[in-house]
Amino acid sequence: MAARHAQSSGTRIRMTRRGKAVSGLALTTLVGTALWAWPASGDDHGGHRAEQARPAPSAPDAPALHVTGGTAAPAPRAIPGLSDATRKQIPADSRQVLVVTGQGPDAHDSAVVLYTRAEGSDDWRPGVHWAAHNASRGWTKDHHYGDLRSPQGVFTLSDAGGKLAPPEGTKLPYDRNDSFVAHGTGVEGEPLGGAFDYVIAIDYNRVKGSSPLDQRRPQGADKGGGVWLHVDHNGPTQGCVSLKPEVMRELLRTLDPAQHPVVVMGPAGH
Repeated sequence: MAARHAQSSGTRIRMTRRGKAVSGLALTTLVGTALWAWPASGDDHGGHRAEQARPAPSAPDAPALHVTGGTAAPAPRAIPGLSDATRKQIPADSRQVLVVTGQGPDAHDSAVVLYTRAEGSDDWRPGVHWAAHNASRGWTKDHHYGDLRSPQGVFTLSDAGGKLAPPEGTKLPYDRNDSFVAHGTGVEGEPLGGAFDYVIAIDYNRVKGSSPLDQRRPQGADKGGGVWLHVDHNGPTQGCVSLKPEVMRELLRTLDPAQHPVVVMGPAGH
């Protein structure tokens, strides 16, 4: 808060012409601060020893201020960490974007944030950061069956399912089915029990509007498929993204087909 400056009422100050001219100018400076299946895992959904998830990155800084008609206003916040090419792939009508950011091209630890915006607004608001796992060998732009890498890109989220009943408030079409069972062990030998209690299909090489269990592969079987968001089994996946069960329940309650949700996924810096 600016300090108050008092002037004695009995004192007159003589000013030169130059001083009077300078005193008639007002200078205002505005300062702002500127401100990633085997169903358990994609393809074959199976399961390298899970590293302990590292702390998730901090939320983005406050947006810069811009001046419109002489009034300072916050600039709309873009989703940080995305290239212009990636932003252009996000559908114009999407108001929910789940960003999965891997720690590196060959890493299997990642962080997940759900960004939302109000209808008609370009101001993206981040939610909390969640720790996650992706495929054991990291990421690829050219995913193939069995490569143990998660496909990177922008994909819609249309369908869900699981062995358990959907959480109250689930809005995505949900297929409750006893076939959502992960057999065997994960990539690092960890048990897979409960990995498919809740799943959300990532629309990579699948038929939208069908159960996540649908085996149809429009791009052919060699391009893999069955890439899901599913319950974490404390280890890397074969291609999917896995999150804690409470996070999966939160996503199922939040993701809304009317807001055209998508997932943007890949390593940091890409």
